[in-house]
Amino acid sequence: MVLSEPISTLAPVQWGKDEWGKVQFRAMGTGCQLIYRAPSRKQGVAFRDAAVEWVADFERKYSRYRADSLITAINLAAGEAWVETDAELDGIFALCDHYHWSTGGVFEPTALPLQRLWDYQVEQPVAPSDQAIKTALALVGWNKVQRRPGSVHLPEPGMAVDLGGIGKEYAVDRVIEQSRPFGIIDILVDFGRDVRAAGQSPDGGPWRVGLEHPMDQGRCWGGVRASNRAVTTSGDYLRGFDFEGRRYSHIIDPRTGRPIDNSCRSASVIAPTCTEAGVLSTAALILGHEQGVRLIEQTGFAQGCLWQGGTRYESHRFASCLI
Repeated sequence: MVLSEPISTLAPVQWGKDEWGKVQFRAMGTGCQLIYRAPSRKQGVAFRDAAVEWVADFERKYSRYRADSLITAINLAAGEAWVETDAELDGIFALCDHYHWSTGGVFEPTALPLQRLWDYQVEQPVAPSDQAIKTALALVGWNKVQRRPGSVHLPEPGMAVDLGGIGKEYAVDRVIEQSRPFGIIDILVDFGRDVRAAGQSPDGGPWRVGLEHPMDQGRCWGGVRASNRAVTTSGDYLRGFDFEGRRYSHIIDPRTGRPIDNSCRSASVIAPTCTEAGVLSTAALILGHEQGVRLIEQTGFAQGCLWQGGTRYESHRFASCLI
């Protein structure tokens, strides 16, 4: 999760006909949007307030960019002490266990030393030396993390965890869950293009989500039906840096310690939850089209496609999701 500014509501709930509400705010370094139909305006506003408050609290606790967050406390104690965790973080770490295993280690929550090494946001980014990469790689390994109910320990100084590969997507899923006690059935949650929808759209049909063309930014090459499903896209075409005539992606392969270099431009995944879709799309992008499509198909309930070398590669049933 990237913290760019305190969470803030950009606009009050805007109501349309049939009690449809729309609210926009910034959190986790990105624009967030909720579109939903509530049984009444009172319940709609109550849900808005509860959702925005929860997201703000989630960011405060789990963003590595906050000096007072629980994640920062865990990282500062690396090699020294156990740190108390809460039930929510224990649950997120359990998800990390599952996705680290299911992706063969491609999803790696302890890759922060590598991300810092290849930081594309500094004023003058450079490609690190082979020795620096080797040193950072030695600090990476989710299997090294020691956990017990209510506490966690990073055993080596310099180790660090980061929820950037799962946090925003997890938050989308939790907001969807939180809408149900307010009687909300029809809803779309969009946190920085990580999308999950339920029920129907305002026009009465299924929710539709566009898929951006990685070689023609701003133009959608197609769209998918997203009712009761999540849609995420990971790509290397928006962020990165140039150094000595070469382009380096912001997406790091934790197995090699280096940015991906497989000509794969984007990976889009449709799955039951945003957490699953987000993890799979990034893992597939790192793996490349052949292994990436295989990973998506092995999950059973997910579909996806990858753009690589100007060609689109799809899972077997992805076409059935297209509009």
